Amino acid sequence: MRGVDPLRVDTPGAGAGLAPDPERGFERGFDPAFGLRAPTLQGLLASKRPVHRMWRRRGVDLDACSIAQILELDHDVRLSGRLTPRTGGPARGLVVLIHGWEGCHDSSYLYSMAARLHVEGYDVFRLNLRDHGNTHHLNRKMFHSARLGEVLDGVAAARRQVDDGPLYLIGFSLGGNFALRVALRGAEAGLFPRLTVAISPAINPRATLLGIDNGPWLFRRHFLDRWRHTLAAKRAAWPHYDFSAFDSLSSFMDMTRQFVSEHTGFASLDDYFAQYTLTPAMLMDAPSPLALLTAEDDSVIPIRDFEGLQVRGAVSAFMRTRHGGHCGFIDTWQLHSWAEDRVVAWLSSARD
Repeated sequence: MRGVDPLRVDTPGAGAGLAPDPERGFERGFDPAFGLRAPTLQGLLASKRPVHRMWRRRGVDLDACSIAQILELDHDVRLSGRLTPRTGGPARGLVVLIHGWEGCHDSSYLYSMAARLHVEGYDVFRLNLRDHGNTHHLNRKMFHSARLGEVLDGVAAARRQVDDGPLYLIGFSLGGNFALRVALRGAEAGLFPRLTVAISPAINPRATLLGIDNGPWLFRRHFLDRWRHTLAAKRAAWPHYDFSAFDSLSSFMDMTRQFVSEHTGFASLDDYFAQYTLTPAMLMDAPSPLALLTAEDDSVIPIRDFEGLQVRGAVSAFMRTRHGGHCGFIDTWQLHSWAEDRVVAWLSSARD
């Protein structure tokens, strides 16, 4: 893709090869303030920053200018989302944002990115995956990570609501995986993204689950609690479900194995993982441009998953930072998101 700065990874963790941007200091890579380097803190800030209040202080309230929608898709699938149209002139394009597992349109990292892109002049659509954002009642069958078809349909439905212009995708964690798969298979739904950005993308699900199980106790507890919460919400909406087999399980891998056996139709865990495992070779051979950002200290997404990934073919930008945790990249005690600056620069370059 012409115009996107070719980021390099010759010096792991240092952000080597970044095109200089004196205003934000991109040539130094991600360099958080003293006390902000701990990966657990970075991950916590990603989901717990008071972004609604922070953006209201700047005169931006997405709740007041967004339109809540239920997308009626093929096969009686319904997904929810929030459209924030550009005001005050033509939009620079449509950005569809996809949250991570157990996140939603209102997750701090997603809301803040949406607010920033709204200010930058884009139409923004925050898409909720099935059973996310308190939508357990919308679909009888449960969410799982192989449901790419309905995400393609959801992005296409969002695309039809705005004037012609470039389409951009941004996904975080599991949402980054979905966004990358939309880029890989978007032509099936008539989707041709100008650029797809994946932040801390979970490209190797087996490694991610092991990372959760073997990583910090706080993260494992958070994800297990969130999963048990969504099982309870699903059963409340559809009382025929029986999740009692999950009660005694404390391993994320064991819970996933049980879930795949009972609720996905796949013959094995390996078959299920194969549906959404992405390799560097697949990404470099994608039919549309990609940009990836991940951190070496991410306990959920092992950096070894990206071995062999180069700025080549479809991969127009790839940055691995030494710090940043999982979807963090908060660089000041004012809780500024360096990732948002990076994404705005990538999208701007993609438009040139």
